[in-house]
Amino acid sequence: MSSEKGFLKTYAPIFAMAGIILAVQFLSLLLAQPMNAEGMQAFEDPDSTANSLYYIAIILVFTFFLLIALKKNMQWVIQLVILLAVASTVYYVFIALLSLLTDSNTAINAVSLFMAIVLTVLLYKFPEWYVINTIGLIIGAGASAIFGISLSIIPVLVLLSLLAIYDAISVYKTKHMIDLAEGVMDLRLPILFIIPKKLNYSFIKDTFKKEDGEEREAFFMGLGDAVMPTILVVSANIFLDSPLKYMGISYPSIGAMIGTLIGYAALMVFVMKGKPQAGLPFLNTGVILGYVAGVLITGGSFY
Repeated sequence: MSSEKGFLKTYAPIFAMAGIILAVQFLSLLLAQPMNAEGMQAFEDPDSTANSLYYIAIILVFTFFLLIALKKNMQWVIQLVILLAVASTVYYVFIALLSLLTDSNTAINAVSLFMAIVLTVLLYKFPEWYVINTIGLIIGAGASAIFGISLSIIPVLVLLSLLAIYDAISVYKTKHMIDLAEGVMDLRLPILFIIPKKLNYSFIKDTFKKEDGEEREAFFMGLGDAVMPTILVVSANIFLDSPLKYMGISYPSIGAMIGTLIGYAALMVFVMKGKPQAGLPFLNTGVILGYVAGVLITGGSFY
């Protein structure tokens, strides 16, 4: 009996996080079509590989901004910027969702604005783990859908490859991503997903200060680890004219989703050893290989 409890305590959070990744992917696929119809693309030319380089440049500049703000103890600036980003993303997500239910632009905009304000205020006032996870799911799916409809296959493959390299360097070499994660975690913002190891866990009360060898009370995964591979899942479903689909999802997209989970499983093998790991080398490799497998099954073009 005790061994069963030990198994659940160890592995239940891992399976729960895999479920969150799948939830982000399914919700992003649902959002992609209405967002595409509403013209929410981030780039005018989805086939331009330069878009991937712009994306990387934005990430580098934003990361530099965060590190400088943390060094100067200007956490309030980080909090303000991210809360504004949360509000705008929630607004666009609800516009896309409500457009599936009604044609009234007035109602769509009013309800979307209301939900953006309510959820952002809730996040600011009560950043408990389930609030952060819910809002993280919304903005993660929204961001994945927007960039998935904005980048065709080749730019996405370039983006995921570059991000995997950057993530590996920032975690294993410069280690600035670890410092950034630890510094921003105290702000309790939806830049990560949280799976508690105990039912009475409180993210608000967690100090995150653990002695060497002391186990954390929750399992954490960066929001980007769910968003980045999902961009390919969405792009494959939007830009590939696949003859084989299941429930409206193309086989290359399904292959990409399965590949993400395989990459995640490989990542967890190393995470369970107790050291910080760069997620994107595993996840992006998995989603790309899964996408390739899906294309081979359909016998279609890779892009």
